[in-house]
Amino acid sequence: MSKLVAGNWKMFGDQNMLSEIKVIDQYCHKIDCEVAICPPFQLILSAHQQTKNIKIGAQNCHINANGPHTGEVSAEMLIDVGAELILVGHSERRQDNNETNKIIKQKAEAVQRAGATAVVCIGETLEERKADRTLQVLQEQMLNCLPKNVNPKNTVVAYEPVWAIGTGLVPEIDQIRSAHSFIRGFLASTFGAEAHNVKILYGGSVKGSNAREIFSISNVNGALVGGASLKSSDFIEIIKAAS
Repeated sequence: MSKLVAGNWKMFGDQNMLSEIKVIDQYCHKIDCEVAICPPFQLILSAHQQTKNIKIGAQNCHINANGPHTGEVSAEMLIDVGAELILVGHSERRQDNNETNKIIKQKAEAVQRAGATAVVCIGETLEERKADRTLQVLQEQMLNCLPKNVNPKNTVVAYEPVWAIGTGLVPEIDQIRSAHSFIRGFLASTFGAEAHNVKILYGGSVKGSNAREIFSISNVNGALVGGASLKSSDFIEIIKAAS
């Protein structure tokens, strides 16, 4: 399957940074992988209007389509301004906003309901890794975060070891391989043959210098990229490795 390279801009970006998205979009005119950028909410519409070759996504959504929820944005609203995929369950949302597996599942269901692709983030902390609980944690999160209806069109799973996000630390190749193999096995046994084509992304300090090696690992179908997606030159190096 083709790889997906998705950039999560987090709480970075203003109108001036649309030029970075333009450069990325122009580069992606003829490549052999999918590319997406998830900018902050205020840039989604402008980014969508200025791109032809990449997808624009969002970083979060509310569980309801509408209602008296001041300050919230629904998946339907995000699709209305051009979002095609929406991140749910990122570790920073879990930590900073106390999002539970139950809430994450409701958000994933909301994304599917609205007709977009839910990028469901899972991953262990350093303490859980040291306690040899990585696979147990991943199984618990998938059991409780993934909706019943999972297929390649409505769901992407992103494995992000929490201790590797933004730290420069990267798990050993065998550790990444083990996690992705486990995730693939869980998806196939839980959701059937079609789940063999659900993309599994790796996230956690991915950059141009290590992307090619990471992409060569079995069941790594792309990357969810943080800081390295903010500069077009850095992000394009990762895209090159994927395509």
